[in-house]
Amino acid sequence: MEGILMLNEISINHCLILSGILFSIGVAGFLTRRNLIAVLMCIEIMLNSANLLLVSYNRFNPSNHAGQIFALLSIVIAAGEAAIGLVIAINAFRLLGTIRTDEIKEMKDDA
Repeated sequence: MEGILMLNEISINHCLILSGILFSIGVAGFLTRRNLIAVLMCIEIMLNSANLLLVSYNRFNPSNHAGQIFALLSIVIAAGEAAIGLVIAINAFRLLGTIRTDEIKEMKDDA
């Protein structure tokens, strides 16, 4: 079993690298996507990478539960953010007939 990575051999470096990759994917998607739903999903990926960091902090420092508490708080805030974002997307589709972010700029107030 020399070539197999055991569960207890996962270090904080593995968690940091995975979180960095997830955050990079989220940022790349946020900057390149034009669909409002895809942009919201990329924001959720970035938030989940931060949650992974918080939970991995708690995994390697089990005496302090701050990582899990902050991750739970972040999940609650992300759920509210997703709900508000979806309401905005639904209203944009009803008013404009599209959810493309470059076409939604028409909603800007000219006053």
